[in-house]
Amino acid sequence: MDETKKTGMEADDWEPLKAYTNARIALGKTGISIPLKESLQFRLAHAHAKDAVYSQLNVPELEATLSKIGLPVYCLKSKAENRDMYLQRPDFGRLLSADSVQRLQKLNSPSADVCLIIADGLSATAIMKNAGPVVQLLVEKVRQEGYSLAPLLVVEQGRVAITDAVGEWLRPRLAIIFIGERPGLSSFDSMGAYITYAPQPGLTDERRNCISNIREQGLPPELAVNKLMYLIQAAFRMQLTGVTLKDNNALDTSVVYPQLPE
Repeated sequence: MDETKKTGMEADDWEPLKAYTNARIALGKTGISIPLKESLQFRLAHAHAKDAVYSQLNVPELEATLSKIGLPVYCLKSKAENRDMYLQRPDFGRLLSADSVQRLQKLNSPSADVCLIIADGLSATAIMKNAGPVVQLLVEKVRQEGYSLAPLLVVEQGRVAITDAVGEWLRPRLAIIFIGERPGLSSFDSMGAYITYAPQPGLTDERRNCISNIREQGLPPELAVNKLMYLIQAAFRMQLTGVTLKDNNALDTSVVYPQLPE
């Protein structure tokens, strides 16, 4: 008896490609419907994505992790007072609260080469899973290159452009924000990194470079940090970031990537 008759499922020619992607391909079908197992897995993935959007930073835990790096850690908030306001008013997520502005003013911190910001974005889950090891490794490499570092900043209910609000008060040469990306049905825990040279209010997104899908199942921490260092050095050399700054750094040749079947 062939497999189709035993399971009631028809074979899919794309089945071998599932070894190379988490995308929802080659689900099979039973009659005119997808199998019950695949339907349930879709609902579970959708639930994970919704949970990630409403997840919250465990600020004490994150602060304790980051404090081991050896830099001061300051916790700030955007103007979005809660999650619903954050989702309904994207503009509030791009601005610092009045209390946070006062905290930065009181820091009176000298201008540094690099400022690192960690924000929940659309998936605090992604930040709690990925930010610690990536930031620690990046700080080590930044120090090795002789660049000065501003205090680490954790921002609740923050969006990418809050980098510019921070830049107005700390005036770093370059800022990087690590932020939870919009959850997908196969990646609810992806973290992004946005790099901005001379951050200041009024910039738009074409002035930034982005590295996406930082997580163990996507772009692993070490590769992500290598790309970040390449962009940091190129940004300082060219004195800009954004669409004009291209990532021409070759992929790590020590990584063996799977080959598609012939």
